[in-house]
Amino acid sequence: MKDKVFRLLGLAKKSGSLISGYNTCIHYLDKNKVKLLIIAEDASDNTKGKFTELAVRKNITYFIWGNKDDLSHWVGMENRSVLGIINENFASAIILELSE
Repeated sequence: MKDKVFRLLGLAKKSGSLISGYNTCIHYLDKNKVKLLIIAEDASDNTKGKFTELAVRKNITYFIWGNKDDLSHWVGMENRSVLGIINENFASAIILELSE
């Protein structure tokens, strides 16, 4: 399961369906474009609290899953603790995998 989710995240990044980083995710959340949020388990308590609150308020599915190093590696960026999926199909596939 874990490898499949990481592969889906990599594909989402290549297709332009993944956003990452604190400010970018907030910007897209404000525009109601985010379909799924993934927050790293080792993100700061402030980051987890802010994004879980935003996700609940905007009725967006979120998971606290993975760690910053793995998430960053698979999307080809450094020090990423928050990822947003803006494509419904990728979001559905990842939700399905993470829900099992």
